[in-house]
Amino acid sequence: MGRNKHRTGPQAGHVCPVCRHPVETVIKRHRLFGIFVPVWGPGPCQNPDCAAYEAAPEHRTPRS
Repeated sequence: MGRNKHRTGPQAGHVCPVCRHPVETVIKRHRLFGIFVPVWGPGPCQNPDCAAYEAAPEHRTPRS
């Protein structure tokens, strides 16, 4: 396999199940055996024409 290198395309990303547009990947915490491990999953849809559209929060305020 010296000269014959495999060409790979971009890694598969997450898509919205409703409109099939690409969405961001978000990291969520999952507790496993007493520790938190990261779990990557699809984020909210940012397509304004989609039924599953969620507007991105402008600013998050800390809870007091």
